Amino acid sequence: MAMADLRELERMIAEALPGAEVEVIDEGNGDHLRANVTAPQFAGLRRIDQHRLVRAAVKARMDDGTIHALSISTDTPG
Repeated sequence: MAMADLRELERMIAEALPGAEVEVIDEGNGDHLRANVTAPQFAGLRRIDQHRLVRAAVKARMDDGTIHALSISTDTPG
């Protein structure tokens, strides 16, 4: 299983959520990650829906096993 490229994952999330502030942190052996995402698109959404947007952005890496576990923290700007 390949280790995740943190910059690639940040780019994938940022492309899916334009204007977002994104930080992806390795919390383990390269496959247990935390994504901290602040995005205007989250305004008015339930937290579960915010997390779904982030997961959808990195779905390809979850599906191919690059990411085994992803902890997500979301917020809106301001």
